[in-house]
Amino acid sequence: MIHDENALTQNLNDQEILDDMLSSQKQISGAYNTFGSECVHEELKCDFLNILRDEHNMQSGVFTQMQQHGWYQTPAAQQAKIDAAKTKFQNLSAQLC
Repeated sequence: MIHDENALTQNLNDQEILDDMLSSQKQISGAYNTFGSECVHEELKCDFLNILRDEHNMQSGVFTQMQQHGWYQTPAAQQAKIDAAKTKFQNLSAQLC
């Protein structure tokens, strides 16, 4: 069965399309991150990391579009939560040294 790409997207609004794109970019970036960090061939590793950078740039663009339309809200962090996270990771770092 052949699917018409336009027919598949006709039922989705712009917000749903961008949300799907962002979810896909997150998954793709995760895969390239793993490939880049676990690759033993230096030239191939460099290629994976370059692709990862490109994927992050695309993901950032989609994220920015969603934020500009008010479709991806990121609330400001409370100072107490920032301080708690900072303390937690400082303690973990001290344990590793």
